[in-house]
Amino acid sequence: MRQEEIVRSFQVAGQGHVFAFWPELDTARRAALVAQAAEIDLDEVARLHRTLVLERHAAADLRALAPAPYESLPEKGGDPAKWARARATGEEALRAGRVAAFTVAGGQGSRLGYDGPKGAFAVTPVKRKPLFQVFAEKILAAGRRHGRPLEWFIMTSHANHEATEAFFAQHGWFGLARERVHFFRQGRMPAVGFDGRILLEGKGAIALSPDGHGGSLRALHRSGALGLMAELGIDTLSYFQVDNPLARCIDPAFIGFHLLAGSEMSSKMVPKAYPEEKVGHFCVQDGRLVVIEYSDLPPAVQRETHADGSLRFVAGSIAIHLIDREFARRMAGGGVGVQLPFHRADKKIQTIDAAGRPVKPDKPNGVKFEMFVFDALPFARKPIIIETRRADDFSPVKNAEGVDSPQTCRDDQLRQFARWLNAAGARVPVDATGLPALALEISPLFGDDAESVAASWRRLPSPPELKPDLYLE
Repeated sequence: MRQEEIVRSFQVAGQGHVFAFWPELDTARRAALVAQAAEIDLDEVARLHRTLVLERHAAADLRALAPAPYESLPEKGGDPAKWARARATGEEALRAGRVAAFTVAGGQGSRLGYDGPKGAFAVTPVKRKPLFQVFAEKILAAGRRHGRPLEWFIMTSHANHEATEAFFAQHGWFGLARERVHFFRQGRMPAVGFDGRILLEGKGAIALSPDGHGGSLRALHRSGALGLMAELGIDTLSYFQVDNPLARCIDPAFIGFHLLAGSEMSSKMVPKAYPEEKVGHFCVQDGRLVVIEYSDLPPAVQRETHADGSLRFVAGSIAIHLIDREFARRMAGGGVGVQLPFHRADKKIQTIDAAGRPVKPDKPNGVKFEMFVFDALPFARKPIIIETRRADDFSPVKNAEGVDSPQTCRDDQLRQFARWLNAAGARVPVDATGLPALALEISPLFGDDAESVAASWRRLPSPPELKPDLYLE
């Protein structure tokens, strides 16, 4: 669409104010504004304003919720033979090159006091490896183990795309082949005032923000990533978020369960640590698998128990999924009855007034729209959930201090490393919580689970001295 047509379309839609300062802009700023405007689906914005703001269709539907079933771990009553079969099936798929890693990495490290992409934040206890390196080594190790290098798709944001690419180049792609790492940008949505008018960040800039992790499905399609996967014979995407270094981003058993079930989207769960833990709840509603956010599920429901005192709604989402490639394409296409819902978030949005003066609100003055990837589950055929161990799959870095902070994540990594080494025959002293007295670190290239660590440990010519800052690779 040409520049004049874009401007005209905004005028027809009642959003002509976006170009109110056009006469003041130079050629470069005009081009930048038009490029931003071209990203916007005006009909979609109008629909979202009508349904989520005027009609307020934003409340979660809590009718007839029941706890979702899941595959229990063997030590929790699951069938060991079924788990073994799933693992063998997943390993076969990895050897065949059917699986790719997919990381959602559009966030900045600002909440952690870090100026840069969150994936560049240092997180390991000894080598201070950044999150991106942790995942790169897990992906590299999985490729070596199964004799087939993996492709890695990374969704960035407009805010951190260039910095992320530069970070990988600076570190030599962390040992991965450059051509197997694929970056693409997340989509954006404009912020609107409560009156539905698109807000301006400046005279030549629209107030745009990422469209949520659910936008990853649209971004995969629009970027051409799904087409590339089809060419490469990849049919399964292992989805995980960049802030969780414990994530088993390539998990053969999980992949096997997904494939054996013929599932279009599968998820991992951990039993909630306490009733009001801030995780999504896997539920069944009208025969479909759904995730209900902790903020939407009444506390009394979160605290419901069975007769034996165990939590009724126990299955917590940790944002680790497997997604069928063609399911992602179908969801991205947004056909009739197949479309991720948007969610509304009222925010304080820095904007400008009609005279072009900056406005810094002290209370919410507009709405941002975003999608959640787990909202795709109700549309998926044969979705399944498997249980995973929190200690081996979930310790995110979200806050500078307290819960889910760099300190708690560091301690969880140390516990994991010590547990694996002790299972292999080492004698690492630990406290009552499993935390070792000395700092140590195991690279995924040495081992990324108890079994592979034990195998690498046995291959050492002699056990290394257990001293502070021990590093195994």
